[in-house]
Amino acid sequence: MKLYNTKDKSESVSFKEALFRGIGSKSGLYMPVDIPLLQKSFFENIKEKTFQEICFEISNLLLKDEIPESSLQNIISNAINFDAPLVNLNDKIKVLELFHGPTLAFKDFGARFMAESFAHFIQNQNLETTILVATSGDTGSAVANAFYKKPGIKVILLYPAGKVSKIQEMQFATLGQNISALEISGTFDDCQSLVKKSFGDKEIARRINLSSANSINIARLIPQTFYYFRAYQQLANKSEPFIFCVPSGNLGNLTAGLISQKMGLPVHKFISAVNSNSVFSDYISTGDFNPRSSISTLSNAMDVGNPNNFERITEIFNSSHEEIKSNIESISISDKETIEVIKKVYDEFDYLIDPHGAVGFSAMQKFSQLYGHTKILLETAHPAKFGNVIKSAIGKNAELPESLKTSLTGKKQTVNLSGNFKELKEFLLQN
Repeated sequence: MKLYNTKDKSESVSFKEALFRGIGSKSGLYMPVDIPLLQKSFFENIKEKTFQEICFEISNLLLKDEIPESSLQNIISNAINFDAPLVNLNDKIKVLELFHGPTLAFKDFGARFMAESFAHFIQNQNLETTILVATSGDTGSAVANAFYKKPGIKVILLYPAGKVSKIQEMQFATLGQNISALEISGTFDDCQSLVKKSFGDKEIARRINLSSANSINIARLIPQTFYYFRAYQQLANKSEPFIFCVPSGNLGNLTAGLISQKMGLPVHKFISAVNSNSVFSDYISTGDFNPRSSISTLSNAMDVGNPNNFERITEIFNSSHEEIKSNIESISISDKETIEVIKKVYDEFDYLIDPHGAVGFSAMQKFSQLYGHTKILLETAHPAKFGNVIKSAIGKNAELPESLKTSLTGKKQTVNLSGNFKELKEFLLQN
């Protein structure tokens, strides 16, 4: 699998190089030179395949030149050992539940695949790698748990103080061992900017083997394609046009869906549902991409004012706003609408949805021209991770799964830093 740098197309790297570097020169992102098509037989026989067989065939098509089949099967077996079931709310509205992994969020797919890929490449080698990650919530817990106690790997998480839910914070800030949690005074965008500066710093590059587990790392996006195909497998009528509604922040999940489409998945259209951080929906409407500071909302994992993967989306469509708009609808949903939809879905369908899923569900209802199509909502996190929001919406608490109860009993272990890069650099070089 050859990849190029979106900011310097002369830079060509392998999957292994992209995995370890995380980001290219000039802060460019890595993209496949070619996105291969799955064979027609893959779709014809998909009903008979297990989820892990689907995952293997997709990843083997992309990575067969770099990872032996037996090793890739082990990676899939260890990483994707949970399902992504499709739940019918009615004949036309389905929910793809992506929260059945260890940390109860869709980020488990990408984080666990990455961790196993790192383990494959560094086995029997005297290598030490530092994973530097900015998180607005679920990425932190998924990455921390996926890499926890992995030999030769340190994880340093940057997250905005007071802007992730208590449960999300406790899932990654209580682990210790090879996991360091840095509580940054600022927003997620500030954390993301610090990560990018770290990768561009020559002294850090000389002294530390840095990589990233954010969706800027292409290895996060490969396994995120898996569940799009799993959703298609579970559709009763595969000939009927269908639409994915994707709650969107940094646009990694949407990008994985677009890559799936390029690999042959017959998606009619995508709806990118954003909260009040409406940079992408504004772009879809106007053709102008204007990043700005993020604002805090109830759907905190989507609080992104400068979505990194926008760059990859423009690459997929050759920077054509017209093509992007023909494939993707997008709309901004307020906190008020988010609360109303959580209650509406609970009352009408007896189904409890998290704030991010609520943003998606509300967005689906806005596009009347798509009402006749089957719509698949990506439900990205377990609602119990957002207890205060759920209680304000339906008047009672969501039942806590045992894994979340266990996280809340741990001791918080964090380091408080300002948003000053010099301070972060000192921490990295000292640790």
